[in-house]
Amino acid sequence: MKLALFASGTVGLEIAGFLRESNEPPACLIIDAKGDDKLNREIIQRAGTRPNRVYRSDSLYTSECLAELRGLSIDLFLLSWWPYILKRELITIPKVGCLNFHPSFLPYNRGKNYNFWTIVEDAPFGVTLHFVDEGVDSGDIAFQSRIQKSWEDTGQTLYEKAQREVVKLFKESYPAIRAGNIPRLPQDLNKGSFHRSSELHAASRIDLDKLYSARELLNLVRARTFPPHPGAWFTDGNDKYEIHVKITRIDK
Repeated sequence: MKLALFASGTVGLEIAGFLRESNEPPACLIIDAKGDDKLNREIIQRAGTRPNRVYRSDSLYTSECLAELRGLSIDLFLLSWWPYILKRELITIPKVGCLNFHPSFLPYNRGKNYNFWTIVEDAPFGVTLHFVDEGVDSGDIAFQSRIQKSWEDTGQTLYEKAQREVVKLFKESYPAIRAGNIPRLPQDLNKGSFHRSSELHAASRIDLDKLYSARELLNLVRARTFPPHPGAWFTDGNDKYEIHVKITRIDK
């Protein structure tokens, strides 16, 4: 299985290292041009890909880059914590397809801010490796893993759990991926949910005159607890306030 790795963040770094340690460094490596420069250098070093086969996200759609990628006869694109939606010009290049790492239990929480919505909507949580189509997180499911939530979880802890679990899921699934035995289970998009990043701010507002159950209010506050990111918020007169919460389980 000839792989192209689209690597971003610490997840991309771990996957780059895993492939090289498996004696199968990616045939080409694509890094996030807007990512941290130091981390990008670490990803390149860890991957062990030939320097002339390292590409940047801001040059992917040039005619030269597209031609080079087509000429490599890539079987599979791996999108490891990749922050960009692929256009058709790239999706059609690999023979088998494009496999994306998505930090939710699809079809629940497609799109953005999965760690917020899974708490607010009390939706199943987990991670998914799925095929990329021209929609957003709507392609066939290949592999999935559930993550259990508790009252102690926040938007931050679920973000961290998802990063660890998606790396684990890929490593466990890699023998099947390498052998080309990749399941394809169509998603039922009538189930689950989809959210855009533009929804988050308004959804994080607490209305002081609205009736909430204690469960709803605590879920909203802990879902937005992810310092240094903004928290749930409310206004009182001309003043605006922000809330963070820590919930700790105690012995009875």
